[in-house]
Amino acid sequence: MQTQAIILAAGESSRFWPLNKSHKSQIKILGKPLVYWTIKSLSQRNIRDIIIIASPNNISDLKTELKTETKELGVNISFVVQEKPLGTGDAIFKARGLIRGPFFVFWPYQIIAGEIALNMLSLAGKEKNSYVFTGVETKTRDYGILKMEHDKLVGIVEKPKNGQEFSPFRVVGSYFLQPDFFEYFQKVKHHPEDFVDALNLSIKDKTPGLIILKKDVATLKFPWDILGLQKILLDSAEMKNYVDLSAKVRQNVTMGGLVSIGENTIVGENTVILGPCHIGPNCKIGANNVLRGPLDIEGEVVTGAFCELKNSLIQKGTHFHSGYFGDSVIGENCRFGAGFITANRRIDRGNINSIVKGKKIDTGLTYFGMVCGNNTRFGIHSGTMPGILIGSNCAIGPGSIVSENIEDGIKYFTEFKATKKKINAE
Repeated sequence: MQTQAIILAAGESSRFWPLNKSHKSQIKILGKPLVYWTIKSLSQRNIRDIIIIASPNNISDLKTELKTETKELGVNISFVVQEKPLGTGDAIFKARGLIRGPFFVFWPYQIIAGEIALNMLSLAGKEKNSYVFTGVETKTRDYGILKMEHDKLVGIVEKPKNGQEFSPFRVVGSYFLQPDFFEYFQKVKHHPEDFVDALNLSIKDKTPGLIILKKDVATLKFPWDILGLQKILLDSAEMKNYVDLSAKVRQNVTMGGLVSIGENTIVGENTVILGPCHIGPNCKIGANNVLRGPLDIEGEVVTGAFCELKNSLIQKGTHFHSGYFGDSVIGENCRFGAGFITANRRIDRGNINSIVKGKKIDTGLTYFGMVCGNNTRFGIHSGTMPGILIGSNCAIGPGSIVSENIEDGIKYFTEFKATKKKINAE
């Protein structure tokens, strides 16, 4: 019997604003949605029976997109709808009618899922563990933390309070479970974190296996986390040197490292591209640009002359004039006037903070520009301070420096008063 995998692609992703107009699993890197890379990783380990849990808002788009994108992978994808965002446990429980034996659970952005699954299967076979959990060392307690006794897993504590130090390891969010998990789930009181309660109940009955990963895996809790996933993909074997035959690379273009240029893309004269850098199809890269990787530019992006892009993810259809864009994530169909500048470092070079749902969050990054949603426009000579989040369908006025988060659909203009005085005749 082929092992199955559940991929959790429902939920509101509220902490992922302003990139949550569609589900975060649908953000594109290297021309394909994140969930595709997770599915591909699983298929490479012969895990081809995939169940995707989606919401009513994104199931149609996911079905359409994955039908096209996964043809070559030889996978069988089933979809289950979670009508209301009632938590991870409820989402998994919705798939119980499709489960025929042991199964994995992964988030849709776990782009190394196949490697993790192979390690879990190996441990399950060697130690005869029916359940296998994964963890990784952490410095923050804003996750489920593993509770250990004599190197044995005895429980999971969700976001422990200060002073409750159970272990230096957090849950990765990759699980190997048995069909009896649904029985445990039915025994617990249901609330948004009942998945952890059901897991803890199973841990009491069983001796679960535990794999501590040697290197951290990227999470996707906050919108800036996508830059970590981008780096993993652009540093992977999926990134190759490639220039499509239909692309036009003008005179004196310098390229170093891995560079991929899509069909019908034009790269202007004297541009410098330092990989890893992916440029999608139908882009127009202006003259005298500097593109510094890791950098992903999706399809139909336009840049003007003297534009610099560094360590950023740019979604489809966005246009730039001139300026500097560093360590940022920019959504679809945005427009930037000439002379835009992202400030991507603090003056004191400390960690950059950002505000998420009214709470100040230490991003852990010393380089971080901004995150912008879809269809937002910026006037000339505007800019952003480090760690700023700007919503979709906004308008930022000329000369405005944005120093606070801007909600969706807001016009933000810096007010200034011009003064006119007559020059005295000499």
